Amino acid sequence: TQICVVHQIRNASRYVVWKDKKAFTRDMKHIYNAPTKEAARAALDDFAAAWEDKYSYAIKSWKDNWEDLTVFFEFPLEIRKIIYTTNIIENLNGKIRKYTKNKLSFPSDQSVMKSVYLALREATKKWSMPIQNWGIILNQFLVIFEKRVQL
Repeated sequence: TQICVVHQIRNASRYVVWKDKKAFTRDMKHIYNAPTKEAARAALDDFAAAWEDKYSYAIKSWKDNWEDLTVFFEFPLEIRKIIYTTNIIENLNGKIRKYTKNKLSFPSDQSVMKSVYLALREATKKWSMPIQNWGIILNQFLVIFEKRVQL
């Protein structure tokens, strides 16, 4: 399970007073931008040393969720930038919910599938941002998930 790093950042920052927020988030950035999980752990330790006395609950949330927050370090750097946040998936789920929430029930499984299909079709019409370095990323996916990714 991968917890969304962006949501973790927001959650931890919620406990920080305005005057500390810039320095706090700058220091936190060293954790999730680290090159390895070990370097990220060292950055977390430094972050905790600097801020734990003042914002212990924010530090606790990082420590409590550490294993789930750092799954993305198992992947090459090119892939990490895509998977450390779940916002894309959450956005897509929201679009599907928009199509399905107004119906109290569906007459058949097929009608649910059609509704989800229409939601996905509408969502993909708005996908216009190209993913930076997609060729490199696709190559990594093909190597790591050769049985799951087929062209």
